Amino acid sequence: MELLKVEKFWPLINDKLTLWLEALIKHLPNFVVAILITILFSIIARYVGKAIKKVLHRTLESAQIANLLASIFKMCILITGIFVALDFLGLKGTVTSLLAGAGIVGLAIGFAFQDMTENLIAGIAMGIRKPFQIGDIVETDKVFGTVKTINLRNTLVETFFGQLEIIPNKILFRNILTNYSTSGVRRIEIPVGISYADDIEQAAEVIVEQMNRYDFVIKKEETAVFAKDFGDSSINLLLWFWIDYPGDTGFMQARHQGVIAVKKALESADILIPFPIRTLDFDAKGGEKLSTMLAKPTKTKQSKTE
Repeated sequence: MELLKVEKFWPLINDKLTLWLEALIKHLPNFVVAILITILFSIIARYVGKAIKKVLHRTLESAQIANLLASIFKMCILITGIFVALDFLGLKGTVTSLLAGAGIVGLAIGFAFQDMTENLIAGIAMGIRKPFQIGDIVETDKVFGTVKTINLRNTLVETFFGQLEIIPNKILFRNILTNYSTSGVRRIEIPVGISYADDIEQAAEVIVEQMNRYDFVIKKEETAVFAKDFGDSSINLLLWFWIDYPGDTGFMQARHQGVIAVKKALESADILIPFPIRTLDFDAKGGEKLSTMLAKPTKTKQSKTE
């Protein structure tokens, strides 16, 4: 019985296999050309990827960003070759389906890993724009320190307290970033108060003269002292001077030397740096002198004897 069934269906099977074989032989040149196209694009992608990687390594600080961008270029060329090969075989519907599927998968991955994708894109954008480099001193989002490593998803900053802060790249990309190493200079401000009895212009002159004696002070013509406001016990001044930053003399050391210079200058000129003083004046409009108030007899309560 089984032999009879095979003999019955064998012509149909044979005809189907013959059609498939004929179609394969007919499209064999196309298959060969498609394979050659794929191989050609893979070779092109390999050499173009190496060339792009060399260029990106020269222009970008982060090797990871350079390698990622080179891999993306390489993958795009290879995928283009595969789509061209499929289209050459007449599989346009397959190409369309693959493109639609890739778009849906990419959208799903983007929503699923939104935070990671945002940090990655921010890292790539910063690698191209280069708002800072390794070794720069930056300040952002309450983090102040030296950039140690720039990764694809985050940046490592060593604070001046010796701690290593890992900052997501999207925070650096979104928020205000201060790079103290871009201009190479930094201004230091030192507040100081003098008594109301002293001359402001004399104080400013002796402070500027003393401050400009230090070698670490640059732009000496811009070293200046300004009167800020009237304090409770003093006239408040503000000293400005410039230093190389980063430089041989650090910010804290320069400010320390600045405070010493201000004190020496004012002491040598016999100008007082007052401490808070409270003066009780009862002789203001509508008041009485303190001596008059003390001279008045004090009233004592008479004890009831009755």
